[in-house]
Amino acid sequence: MDDSERLAEQYLRSLNLGDIVYEPDGKVPPDFLVGARIAVEVRRLNQNYEFPDGSRQGLEQLAIPLWKRFKTHLPSLGPSVNGECWYVGLDFRRPLEEWKTLRPLVESELRDFMARPLRSQTTLQITPNLNLDLLRSSKDHGSFFLLGASSDDDSGGWVMGEVERNLRLCIAEKEKKIEPYRSTYPEWWLVLADHIDYSMDEEDRPVFRTEVMPRIQHRFSRIVLIDPRDYRRAFEA
Repeated sequence: MDDSERLAEQYLRSLNLGDIVYEPDGKVPPDFLVGARIAVEVRRLNQNYEFPDGSRQGLEQLAIPLWKRFKTHLPSLGPSVNGECWYVGLDFRRPLEEWKTLRPLVESELRDFMARPLRSQTTLQITPNLNLDLLRSSKDHGSFFLLGASSDDDSGGWVMGEVERNLRLCIAEKEKKIEPYRSTYPEWWLVLADHIDYSMDEEDRPVFRTEVMPRIQHRFSRIVLIDPRDYRRAFEA
């Protein structure tokens, strides 16, 4: 059971609708069965990047590994020099080359920067889709380079619009997945851990329900967005 499923289980138990069974039919839909009749599918609602071939990837699937690689690799390029230490900020967009291709390019540019007789705040273009922003630290952190901020240029946009766009992707994915099993149970719900807008503020919910949801066709009896920080902050769209 992953984090989103544990969150959904807490929410479902709070409804007191009957016994809750996880994966009642094994490794096929649904994720939960409630009261022997409500089939529940669960997913993380996140921002996705759509590739030209139609495939898609959650933004965090690239951002988190990239962040970890830079965080580990930057200190290995050498210690601070006379207390001089530089933050390296990542500014990237997809598609991005694999780390085995990026690593030597990153090292070459950063070592060239280290070798400059005079160094000042700058931006290094590593590839067309990856820039490194260098800013001197006011403190000595022990290494010449350390990871600073990160900017994913594929993220952002109007939050409610991002929820709508990615909700459409999640619904399409889940409806395709459950289609062979839909007749098994009379009612199907989709429960989403909302990592985009954290189930929305109270003033946004009526707007989303009345203006956005009518534009989204689906066959679920109920779609619920849950704040991943608190299962009690749930919003039925």
